[in-house]
Formats: sequence, C-alpha cells, structure tokens
Amino acid sequence: MKLLLRWAINAAGLLLIAQFLGGITLSGWYAAFITILILGLVNAIIRPILLFFTLPINILTLGLFTFVVNALLFWFVSTVVEGFVVSSFVAAFVGAFMLSIISGVATVALEKK
Repeated sequence: MKLLLRWAINAAGLLLIAQFLGGITLSGWYAAFITILILGLVNAIIRPILLFFTLPINILTLGLFTFVVNALLFWFVSTVVEGFVVSSFVAAFVGAFMLSIISGVATVALEKK
C-alpha cells in the first residue's frame, strides 16, 4: 500500500514540477504515472551501472556528479515516455533535483506511519 501511495505522491509532484518549471511538459496523470514507473525502473537498473563507471569523476567532485547522472536519466526517460517532454539539460537538472526532494519527503513521511 505504501508503494502505491509513494507512486501517487511522486506522480503528483511531477505534475507540480511540470506546472512550475518551464522546460518540462507533462500531458496528464497517465503520463505522470508512466513516467514515475519508468523512472523508477531506470533508477533501479541503469543508475547503479552509470554510478559505477563514473566513480572516479564522482570522487573528484565529492559526489556532486551524481546530480548530473540523475539529470541525464531524467532527460533520458523523457525520450522514452510519450507525453513527457524535457526541453533542456538545465530543466532536467532542476526537475530531477526537485523530484528527488519530493520523493525523499514522501519516503520519510510514509515511514513514520
């Protein structure tokens, strides 16, 4: 049940991000749910591989390169999901950062119950 609730909160957060951030366009709830699902799969499968191969850069930047990896994956998902468009890397960077904050707050809030 917590998984579905977290999924819905992240989808609503992505819709809010698309409303306030000019470079991200989302066609509706269906696209938001599919985007969050695909983003979760990409973060579970591809992200660890990318972080492994970018470990030297990540060490040099004291972990800040992880934000770039997150933005690139966010941007990549926009090429896969129809109805979700990210126009630039800056929009992907800010959108991924905002979504990670929303996801973190949702996770902490749901764990306290």
